[in-house]
Amino acid sequence: MTIKEYPQDTLAAQPIGYWTREAAGLAIGGLRTALAEEDLTQPHWWTLNHIAGAPGHWTRSALAEKLAPFDDQDTDFDAVFADLASRGWLAESGATLTLTAEGEAGRLRARDRNAKVHARMRVGIDDDAYAATIDVLRRLVANLGGDGDLP
Repeated sequence: MTIKEYPQDTLAAQPIGYWTREAAGLAIGGLRTALAEEDLTQPHWWTLNHIAGAPGHWTRSALAEKLAPFDDQDTDFDAVFADLASRGWLAESGATLTLTAEGEAGRLRARDRNAKVHARMRVGIDDDAYAATIDVLRRLVANLGGDGDLP
């Protein structure tokens, strides 16, 4: 991939809204496409990761409440949980959710697909530049009254 180089003053005059929207659309679209190969949505992915990260911790209502702020698709989380359960990926023990072996295998396949999208996004961007970009975006969010803390 070849990308044209521009002087710093030209780049500094660029509209942040355009570039953040463009980057977000392409990044989210790429991840959603990769997840769709496993017949998953982002809310499926979030669910799998949260449950894997804290087995036996999450109830349906607590997890739906945790994930809702990240959702831009008006997701019915109960339907997501039911879908994962019907696949045999999610089990409920009492009120808590756990992944089955099939669910963990599916999560790992989806993780590998997502990793390829992330690697493609990061071509030519070292860790220092990436971290600086994230920090700038956090500060922009905080300056505009949003939450600049990491999710």
